[in-house]
Amino acid sequence: MTEPRDIRIKRMKMRSMRRGIKEMDLILTAYADRNLSSMDDVGLETYDALLHENDQDLYQWVTGQAQPPARLENLIADIAQTFQNREKPSLTDFSEIRVMFSETAR
Repeated sequence: MTEPRDIRIKRMKMRSMRRGIKEMDLILTAYADRNLSSMDDVGLETYDALLHENDQDLYQWVTGQAQPPARLENLIADIAQTFQNREKPSLTDFSEIRVMFSETAR
């Protein structure tokens, strides 16, 4: 039996939020919220495969510290681009920081 698309996306969003390290929680949650619903089946398959990777490896790939495997290279580049281009809160405005963390805690 195949998993319905909406359930699959919800599962992947939850797995994006509950990683091993907080940095990857933030990066993947932001990416999943912005992109999963518009992905085709091949994109969802690739993202699902990425979710099975080790967080320390993922972090190094997304931050450019290590070369990702060829099968994930385009997705990693898109995640890195999305994360680098997100709206960043001002370091002096703690209310923006609280909002950012409360949104990722959902």
